[in-house]
Amino acid sequence: MIVFRSPEEVPAGFGPSAVAIGKFDGVHAGHRAVIQRLNEVAVATGSRSVAVTFDRNPLAILRPDRCPENVVTVERKLELLSELGIDATLVLTFDAQLAARSANDFVLDILVGALEVSAVLVGEDFRFGNRGAGTPELLRELGPRHGFSVEVVDDVYLPGSSRRVSSSWIRELLIEGDVATAAKVLGRNPDVRGEVVHGLKRGRELGFPTANLSTIVDAFVPADGVYAGWLVDHDTGIRHPSAISVGTNPTFDDVLVRQVEAHVLGETGLDLYGHDVTVEFVERLRGMVAFEGIEKLMEQMAADVTDAAEVLGLSS
Repeated sequence: MIVFRSPEEVPAGFGPSAVAIGKFDGVHAGHRAVIQRLNEVAVATGSRSVAVTFDRNPLAILRPDRCPENVVTVERKLELLSELGIDATLVLTFDAQLAARSANDFVLDILVGALEVSAVLVGEDFRFGNRGAGTPELLRELGPRHGFSVEVVDDVYLPGSSRRVSSSWIRELLIEGDVATAAKVLGRNPDVRGEVVHGLKRGRELGFPTANLSTIVDAFVPADGVYAGWLVDHDTGIRHPSAISVGTNPTFDDVLVRQVEAHVLGETGLDLYGHDVTVEFVERLRGMVAFEGIEKLMEQMAADVTDAAEVLGLSS
């Protein structure tokens, strides 16, 4: 997948392009439905498939007091989009200048001028341009004048649910620690990525060594607690079943910031320091609690390992 960081980077003659526009935060099941349809339209029209997105949530500029935390970073978003088989993504810098650009200029300069658009796909609630004046109706009005069609992609709902799939719902689920439902909304396990760094080595001393992620991770971290999941080692390509802890470990008073750490099931001598890893969350086992003494903590850790193995289908 080609990544353009501004319309000026799109080479002349790149089009025609079928274009889907959106924030694509999390690249969830709804976004995936849009991209699937985008690829179908691109093939049918002989066009390149292109996602147009932004380098930040527009609310970061328009209403910073109401701007939520991103589900994933821009780079993770690009990685997820690339897995869906599109030809290119144009990442627009959302700043005051872009916010002030009229909807007509957005269409003429970016969609028609840079991308030579043949088809535009958006969600029903998508808005663009100064003061949100750009709507699907405006696109339908401009389409015949500039040679592109417009398709509004229906919202996606989980089976049995009356709530549409959205990034807001994912944030709520992760705040609650409901990673199993979040996985259904995302269409994949929620995950975080980071480098394994040295910690206090307390897990090793207790017989349950953990891989501690650096405090810089690339996604919305779920609620404090213990989870069953997977540790994917990008240096080796190995996917390890794991019991995962998120939080400050309240049994002790020397962990000042939230940590993500994973104990690889059945492994005590694995050296992952410095490795680039992704931790995937499958199911929450319990909340984070303070234990009265090391012995009770170790008993619970052993139970967590057993429960994680059962959730991951590894118990005999």
